[in-house]
Amino acid sequence: MNTTSRAPAARRLPPEERERSIVEGAAELALESGLDTLTVRAVAAHVGVTPALVAHYRPVMDAFVAEVFGAIVAAERDEVLDAFSPAGGLRVSLQRLVETLLDDSREDVALIWVQAWSLGVRNEPLGERVRAEMDAWQSRLEEVIAGAASADPDDSADPPFAAWMLLAMVDGMSAHSLVKWAPRDRAGLARRTVAAVLDRPSASAGESSATAAESSATPTSEDRP
Repeated sequence: MNTTSRAPAARRLPPEERERSIVEGAAELALESGLDTLTVRAVAAHVGVTPALVAHYRPVMDAFVAEVFGAIVAAERDEVLDAFSPAGGLRVSLQRLVETLLDDSREDVALIWVQAWSLGVRNEPLGERVRAEMDAWQSRLEEVIAGAASADPDDSADPPFAAWMLLAMVDGMSAHSLVKWAPRDRAGLARRTVAAVLDRPSASAGESSATAAESSATPTSEDRP
């Protein structure tokens, strides 16, 4: 008797579960191959559904790319900052945080960020999401720095300035690493950057000091010949 083998039909899923599988599958594809590979057909092939089904759940691809980007970077932010511990003091905890973010295992997320900055120039939903996620990183990092500083009797930092400086360094060095360009002693540079953001006076105090310095440096009528 002749028999014909057939591929098993795709299992029908409840709408919520199918939608979740499409979003999660798109995130997997982006981490494997980059945000720029996200198309209806590519996501469908990766998830194992028809392109029409992907388009049914996510009809606007620009918005879908923004959603996938947000899901990826928010997951990393929650993972890293939820695990943050002030143990050892402000200096040690910030160095540990920077080393975590610069770990080579995070290059897939670094690529997502770099591509999002580029693609977000023309993809308006993505550009908006990039700004929102950068703001979220800044505000949450400020919170953990402020908490660690309040518990450290030896070191202090201005949280907004420290968060901005550390994120700028991490973003730049992560982008450089994608093309295999980095300082020979990346860990040393990270330590020096952490040291630079510690013991910095508040913005208001700094402005007052700068104003005082300018006043003392500006010749008065008595100084002029």
